[in-house]
Amino acid sequence: MIAQPPRLLPVSFPVILAVSGSHLVNDLIQFLLPALYPVLKPQYGLSYFQLGLLTLAQQITACVLQPVLGLYGDLRPKPRMLALSMAVVAAGVVLLAVAGSFALLLLAATVLGIGSALFHPEASRICRMASGGRYGLAQSSFQVGGNAGTALGPLAAAMIVLPLGQASTVWFGLLAVASVMVLLRVGGWVVQHHATIRAAGTAGAAAPALPRARLILSFAVIGALLLSKFVYVETFKAYYAFFLIERFGLGIGAAQGLLFVFLAAVAFGTFAGGPLGDRIGRKRVIWGSILGALPFAAALPFASLWGAVALSIAVGLVLSSAFSAIVVYAQELMPHRVGMVAGFVFGFAFGIGALGAAALGALADRIGMEQVFALLPLLLLLGLLTALLPERG
Repeated sequence: MIAQPPRLLPVSFPVILAVSGSHLVNDLIQFLLPALYPVLKPQYGLSYFQLGLLTLAQQITACVLQPVLGLYGDLRPKPRMLALSMAVVAAGVVLLAVAGSFALLLLAATVLGIGSALFHPEASRICRMASGGRYGLAQSSFQVGGNAGTALGPLAAAMIVLPLGQASTVWFGLLAVASVMVLLRVGGWVVQHHATIRAAGTAGAAAPALPRARLILSFAVIGALLLSKFVYVETFKAYYAFFLIERFGLGIGAAQGLLFVFLAAVAFGTFAGGPLGDRIGRKRVIWGSILGALPFAAALPFASLWGAVALSIAVGLVLSSAFSAIVVYAQELMPHRVGMVAGFVFGFAFGIGALGAAALGALADRIGMEQVFALLPLLLLLGLLTALLPERG
């Protein structure tokens, strides 16, 4: 079992809440670009390939930069970096609102991706600082903010962005600016927290280091688990509405509403996984989450409409509980590089989810969306690799 650090400070719920709320704003804003695709395509005469380039600029930028920026934060911590990340996001969404050409849209997508890459590893590190040793609770609270932002994205798109057009995204920049103000105060708390730790003159006990080969194997398994979870979830997010339309003949509005139900279940499930991991151990939560979702996922493609809705809720609740446990487990493998590890986990999850969803979309062009959803649960069998993870808590 991992040695727990002494709780020099209690859980700082205001800090965790502030960071989680900013996560909601970040992920909501990140959704605005793909939400605009139906408007941007005819307005600027864009091809599907150019839309793909916009997605690539946003997602891959965030994917590649997160581990690098997380390591930089470990080596040269900057208390105001989190506020800076949201300032970059604010600049990106304003640029998106005023962009009048494909080149500027590409620049806006890249700036949004950079802001996200700055935000996630630093936010994860600060939530860990504020956890008082309850790492799972802090990470889940942080993650549920992001999932809530993603769940609200389709509603914001339907109610604001699509009816009012590209320029309406500038109003979301005000949310980012408000987050900057909040996160500047969080930066002040970070300075005070470090001063308290230095005054106490103690540090948390580190977990015994794993041999290099064992560490590499552990992160390879974590990568496979992230692949199984995020390719499934990102495919669901991208194509569930099409599956419902193809199988049940629903309208676009009804299908988007049922997608929101799934995303809301993901948000609720995310919060449950972290505190549960604090109580029973991260590895048990990972086992139960990915494999526990398998029977529901396998039944979903063959159920009636309302059966599919109920099963999607079960899948969202159970499968999403793994992510916070995976993040904390990975950080416990390298406790002195928590920012880099968070950057790797978030970056790999974003990248592999986007690439996997794109590949399965191409497969759906050939065999149909219903058949893809029938095959999708096979990904969750990768959860069996959890057996190879060392017992760390």
